[in-house]
Amino acid sequence: MLVDASTLDDAGVFALDKKTTLVQTVDFFTPIVDEPHDYGRIAAANALSDVYAMGGKPVTALALMGFPDDRLAPEVLTAILAGGAAAMREAGCVILGGRPILDPELKFGYAVTGVVDRRRMLTNAGARPGDRLLLTKPLGTGVLATALKRERLPAALERRLTRSMTTLNRAAAEIAVATGVRAATDITGFGLLGHASQMADASGVTFRIAPTSDWLLPRVEAFIREGAVPAGLGRNREFYSPSVEASGVDVARLDALYDPQTSGGLLLSVPAAKAGTLARRLRRRRVPAIAIGEVVRRGRRAVEVIDGAA
Repeated sequence: MLVDASTLDDAGVFALDKKTTLVQTVDFFTPIVDEPHDYGRIAAANALSDVYAMGGKPVTALALMGFPDDRLAPEVLTAILAGGAAAMREAGCVILGGRPILDPELKFGYAVTGVVDRRRMLTNAGARPGDRLLLTKPLGTGVLATALKRERLPAALERRLTRSMTTLNRAAAEIAVATGVRAATDITGFGLLGHASQMADASGVTFRIAPTSDWLLPRVEAFIREGAVPAGLGRNREFYSPSVEASGVDVARLDALYDPQTSGGLLLSVPAAKAGTLARRLRRRRVPAIAIGEVVRRGRRAVEVIDGAA
């Protein structure tokens, strides 16, 4: 066992030999959008992301579903599975089978197995002082999904939200490994500040970040001010705020950093000399390269948040 739950990494890693390792993860959740095909794609992209965060290549998957057959038509099940299969094909990952059960509440996701070269594996424990931090997707999916559930999200913004969540982290991971990124994690249910705190703690460093509005999907701060926030945001803030030192940051913007993400981007820690190359390579593959801050020697807190204005 090379990586287990002790470092709060994205997936477990088991060595088959001196070079090849297995990466294993599982993730499933209730619907975050209304359209069944999109829900399936998002669930698959989210499950695959943990393998990408370790620098791995997904190989096989097993589908997991809880389905309330007394309330939903079989066509809904078919559309969800088709959406998931489409994302898995895009990833080059083979679905071996799965396990559906009857459940009062709809749930869907995958257990995914991947492989990674042991010498190029990424974990959340490799960040070093002087590194630069890049994020590969904007934040705010939890807030926008809450606005969608409350029927307050415009159609164009719903499409933007869906596009973000169905986009695989495949290109970001491939470029990160090729460029020499030191550490990575994907931003999901614990929000940026939760996952950044875990990564900083595992690495024994502090992350210094300066948030600006271009880190966020459109209207995220406005919806937060209007009270359209998921319950998980408050739980993240309560649990992770002792690890965070914030100074002069707008309240809504700080809350956005606690927003639980579904199928979020990768947070990458890269040596400063390679940060420019990494950003250029990401943008050439149409992957956002949001510079969010730097790694410094361990201070009083895992993460320092300062006012980034804009």
